[in-house]
Amino acid sequence: MQRLARDWRREGVEIGCVPTMGCLHAGHLSLIERARREAGPGGRLVVSVYVNPTQFGPREDFSTYPRDLKRDARLCREAGVDVLFAPTDEQMYPGAFEEKYSTYVIEEELSRGMEGASRPTHFRGVTTIVAKLFNIIQPHLAVFGAKDYQQAAIIERMAKNLNFPVRVLVAPTLREEDGLAMSSRNKYLEGELRGEAVVLWRSIEKVRAAVRSASRPVPAGRLKTMVQRLVRSQAHARLDYVEFFEPESLSPLAKVGRGAHIALAVFVGETRLIDNARL
Repeated sequence: MQRLARDWRREGVEIGCVPTMGCLHAGHLSLIERARREAGPGGRLVVSVYVNPTQFGPREDFSTYPRDLKRDARLCREAGVDVLFAPTDEQMYPGAFEEKYSTYVIEEELSRGMEGASRPTHFRGVTTIVAKLFNIIQPHLAVFGAKDYQQAAIIERMAKNLNFPVRVLVAPTLREEDGLAMSSRNKYLEGELRGEAVVLWRSIEKVRAAVRSASRPVPAGRLKTMVQRLVRSQAHARLDYVEFFEPESLSPLAKVGRGAHIALAVFVGETRLIDNARL
């Protein structure tokens, strides 16, 4: 992959990449379409498929995370992807099984709250694997989804701080007809759990309506109570967190007005889902 990337760069070819953990869906395909468009007619497009072990906690779903490389390859071919890069654990973390891997990339500010607080080692794994993919694929641009808003902000910060010559682009969240954000983990949802999962989007809409109708900023505590009650109304749903923050710095807000951002994580059964939106 590195040799191919160097050849393309010597030829002056624009390289776009879309890092994924596979089990591709329409949301991923929208990122691929954006990367293809940004790379231009003569560009090359690389999609990586790698379920990264270092971003999963010890009691998370690494072993059961949905995987279907054959289907992913077919979707990539149909979408006009030039290279599907699907490395092994030994290639990405050489020596890890002999306790010889010890180098990680850590962002220390934007990763503190929300997902960083709930999943303490998660973003260390994310920044490390994305830095490695940038070094291997050597893209001019990389596209990430806005559903993982905090992740995208951290990757943008990492690329800037570490001088990666990569444009980081963030594409809009794609949703199902009922508002549920598209996610590979939606495959876990069966029967009534699928219906209850819409509580994330319903929470966002309810908060958005409350903020828009208020004559002044609304106390964050009041909005959090509103979301907690709505989530509790679902038999199998449990709120992990809901936060309101300034969209550039990710700083938490005590009072919430238009232009603020909401992010929340909810367990629906055993499945942990996240979502976010600008208010």
